[in-house]
Amino acid sequence: MVYYFKSTVVDPPAFIYVGKDKVENEDLIKFGWDEDVCPSNQEQFHVDNLSSAHVYLRMKQGDSWTTVPKELLEDCAQLTKANSIEGNKKDNVTVIYTPWSNLKKDASMATGQVSFHDQKMVKKIHVAVRHNTIVNRLNKTKVEKFPDLRAEKEEELKEKRKVERIKQQEQKAKDREEKLDRENKKWQKDHAYDDMMREENMVSNQELDADFYEDDFM
Repeated sequence: MVYYFKSTVVDPPAFIYVGKDKVENEDLIKFGWDEDVCPSNQEQFHVDNLSSAHVYLRMKQGDSWTTVPKELLEDCAQLTKANSIEGNKKDNVTVIYTPWSNLKKDASMATGQVSFHDQKMVKKIHVAVRHNTIVNRLNKTKVEKFPDLRAEKEEELKEKRKVERIKQQEQKAKDREEKLDRENKKWQKDHAYDDMMREENMVSNQELDADFYEDDFM
């Protein structure tokens, strides 16, 4: 089961989703969408050094994980704190977040546990206290679903390949047009004097001399 939330602090609203438990977190880790190449982006949030749910933000295409609006980050952080058994009871917790592509998972890690490829791509948010107004607002939008995460991932990759093929075809068409344009300009340059050099348009030296003498005689 996956819980879906809608944050209205941005327009259009942003979608946040959370795994029900650590087993569900495993599927979210495995079948997440890579933010650099996919139609939508994901970031993972969880409470630093404490057990917590994995909270994901799915962003619009072209958005960067480094420029998420402050209000949206606050929503994600509050939801992360609220979904941590330990973190929800404490004040002054640190919520960390990173792109899905930066998550690192290997066989030595426990279920639901995750690390990072690059620590420099991990950002932190300080959450002083739980804001019930934020958590309650988000909980009112909560929807429980049983998605086929593998199928969604495969469909996303299929769409990605389709978009990439279209881009490649467009680039090839553009390259062909540019090549034809270069060849046309070169041909025009090479044949710029063709009309002037045609035999019927040329005047011999004898004709020039005749014209000269005729003018002189007259």
